[in-house]
This record gives sequence, structure tokens and C-alpha cells, in this order.
Amino acid sequence: MFKSMLVILSAMICFSAQAAVILQYHHVSASTPAITSVTPEQFREQMQYLAENDFIVKPLSQVVDAIKAEQAIPDKTVVITFDDGYRSIAKTAHPILKEYGFPYTLFVSIEPIKAKYREMMSWEELVLLSKEGAEIANHSWAHEHLIRKLEGETQEKWLARVEENILKTEREIALATGQNHKMLAYPYGEYNQAIESMLARHGFIGLGQQSGAAGHYSSLTALPRFPVAGVYADLTSLKVKLHSLNMPVLSQNMSDPELKNGHWRPELKVTLDISDIYPHQMMCYIQGQGAKAPLWLSGNEFSIRAELDLPVGRSRYNCTVPSKSRTGYYWFSQAWVRSASE
Repeated sequence: MFKSMLVILSAMICFSAQAAVILQYHHVSASTPAITSVTPEQFREQMQYLAENDFIVKPLSQVVDAIKAEQAIPDKTVVITFDDGYRSIAKTAHPILKEYGFPYTLFVSIEPIKAKYREMMSWEELVLLSKEGAEIANHSWAHEHLIRKLEGETQEKWLARVEENILKTEREIALATGQNHKMLAYPYGEYNQAIESMLARHGFIGLGQQSGAAGHYSSLTALPRFPVAGVYADLTSLKVKLHSLNMPVLSQNMSDPELKNGHWRPELKVTLDISDIYPHQMMCYIQGQGAKAPLWLSGNEFSIRAELDLPVGRSRYNCTVPSKSRTGYYWFSQAWVRSASE
């Protein structure tokens, strides 16, 4: 009886730890801004590492379906995504990915591509990539800051405008490629509760730019991704992220990542399933303010709060803790955004 319980507990822990690591790229080029780029040499090195170390590279849509259906996600599952639709993806990244047989998802904004903005791939290249297996998904019509209201715009008119923006983009992608994945990568990683609710109403999932592994504890309107660029493009640090686990968050008090009304030091309270973690080995990081140990409110609930006001723009709280049973760290990140007008 006791042995059976241990087997069941072990299986539950294994299932809860299952997650996919979603990588976020922009440029694959040595001549574009480092903060949003990996060099072709770095990208090939990373893909070679995945191939040689038995990682399973899956299309994003398959991982989303598994999370929705609460199906098992194989260990060492990785998803490759690109934002914006830069020419270097078509010219450099796509051939490397094709060589390794790796699927990927390309989040595109329609206007910059059709207007032939500098460094953007052509619309014809986009269609060709879709025919060669790339998933084409939504990144808004013109890469807007979706949470920003126009001057004098009411809440209702703002949300209706954002809604039509997303639906129009999805229609254009479907018309050109036949694909209709209903997956939106938030431009700049900015979103709020109203946008999340609107996406859910239309059956969309949303992806941010906060870090962490995506799994059965993740919100489908705020799936995390690990940005790979600049200082985060080094393979040594990327290896740690590739082995990260989905933090077993049972509940949290955060309902809206958009900060308002002078609440610039938000307190985040999180309740965890601690069966596979060492709570007091957890460490959190406040972006721009450094490391900070969480305050444990009970055996499985902690809180974390910035000591200084979060600045205008985007910020994050990141928390990590080692697993008891396997290699890797549970990883959780909460995104915040403070508008300049607040």
C-alpha cells in the first residue's frame, strides 16, 4: 500500500514538472542590434545542442493543445518562436532549422511586412515559409503597444479597437496562409486583464516575454517564453533555462499586470504545491533591484514585493527554486507594466 502511494506521488510530481521551454528570438544576424539578436553562429550552436542532447522540438500549437487537454508533455520539450518577421529568419534561421528538421512558429505583424519596412521579410517569403511548415501566428496589425489608449479614448472604444486589430490580423494570416492558430504574442510583452479576457472570449492564447517554462500551471493567456538575445544568447546560460520546470503555482493574488493609481510596488502572493520543492531555497529577483528572498506566509504561500517603485515601462518579478527529484529549477516570472500616463 505504502509503495503504491509512493509510485502515485512520484507520477504526480513527474507530471506536474512536465513543461515546454518556449524560446523567443527576433533577429538571427551579426549586423542587427545585439539586444534583439543572436548571431548565425550562436543560433547554429544552439540548434546543434538541442539535436545532440535529445531535446524534442515541437510546434507551439501542439504544446498548447497538450496544455489545454492536460496531456503529458515529454521531458526536454522545446518550442522555437520568432517575433516580427525579420528577413534574417527567412534567409538564415529557416535553412538551419530545415537542416535539423525543427518546426517553429513565426509571430508577424502585417503592416511592417506589407509596407516593406527595413529588415522585414517580404510577404512572398512569409507565404513560402508557411508552405514549408512554419506556423504563422498573430503579433498584432502594426506591432502596437496594445495597452495604450488614444487621446480621449474610452475604455470601451479602446478595447473594441484592440479586438478588431487582433481579429483583422488573424483574418489576413488565414487568407494568405490558410493557418488560423489563434495564438497572439503580445508586442513588447505588454498586456492587461481586459486584453486577456477578450482573447479568452475569442478562443485565443497569449504569449508574453516573461521567462519560465510553460505547462499545466501556466495561464493560457500569458504563457512564458525565454528571450534569446544579447547577454541571454550565451549557450552556457541558455542550458540552465532549457532544463527549467513549470513552477507549480496553485493560486496567486495578481489579477492585472498593468499597474495603476500609484501602486508602483505591487505585492505578489503565490501559493504553491511544494511536494517537489525546497521552499526556503527559493530566491526571487526584482528587475532593476536585484535579488530578494521571498517572505513565506505559510508552509506553501509566499509573497514578494519591490522595495522601490517600479519604473515606467515593463518590469518583472522572477522566482526560482530547485527540484527535489530531478535536475533543474522551477521557474516563475510575473510581468508588470506601468504606463507613462499613470
